[in-house]
Amino acid sequence: MLLTLDVGNTQIFAGVFSGEKLLLRFRKTSNNIFTSDELGLFLRQILRENDIVPSDITDVAAASVVPDVSRTAAVACARYFDTEAFFVRAGIKTGLKINTAYGQKLGADRLADLAAAQDMFPGQNLLVIDFGTANTYDVLTADKEYKGGAITPGLGTGLKALCQNTALLPKVEIVRPRQACGLSTETQMQSGLYYGQLGEIKEFIYRVKTEVFAGEDFRVVATGGFARMFESARVFDAYEPDLVLRGVKVLWERNRVCARRREAVHAE
Repeated sequence: MLLTLDVGNTQIFAGVFSGEKLLLRFRKTSNNIFTSDELGLFLRQILRENDIVPSDITDVAAASVVPDVSRTAAVACARYFDTEAFFVRAGIKTGLKINTAYGQKLGADRLADLAAAQDMFPGQNLLVIDFGTANTYDVLTADKEYKGGAITPGLGTGLKALCQNTALLPKVEIVRPRQACGLSTETQMQSGLYYGQLGEIKEFIYRVKTEVFAGEDFRVVATGGFARMFESARVFDAYEPDLVLRGVKVLWERNRVCARRREAVHAE
């Protein structure tokens, strides 16, 4: 079995694959300091509670945008799963055409999203939107060329900025409001967050349509925790909540094959 980890600024999103089947998914807060032992024990406990024997995990693959947690996860995997974790990073085989200058700076989670979207929707122009601490927009052509993207504050980050930089605005639940014009401070904040983000999404889709694909068809693929909130707005063609985990798996497979080929050449 393969344990996949998406290490973000707010949480670790994890999944267990048996072949092509995703057996389990779970999350852990990552903005608190924890040791490799704490992480390793947590992972083993979650597996056991879901009837998965920890020793059945033969490989671990991860995408991380938090270097300190990456080191912690690497030690935890070596100690508690007796395996060297594969990390998505610049220079690995992606199967995508990414300019070297861009590839060195593109986040591991974004590489995984793109790899998964291309694997799921081959031969199609793609706009991949990932809703997280930061929202990321990434554009990939049908022939796998990366055309760039954008980064904006996520909903949670926007709410945090409002609360921390004003004296009277409260922390509110992030939900889709019933109407644009709220009658209380709370509903007005909810409206501003939701419709502000929806307007952002529509504008970027329009810009990609006119600036990149010049009227050609393209598929909008969404993922991330808050993506579901915008499903009813019908701005996406597909909502894939496990996109990054599947992308980590795709990249692990592509690089595992390469490693085996190199080993075979050296053996000869």
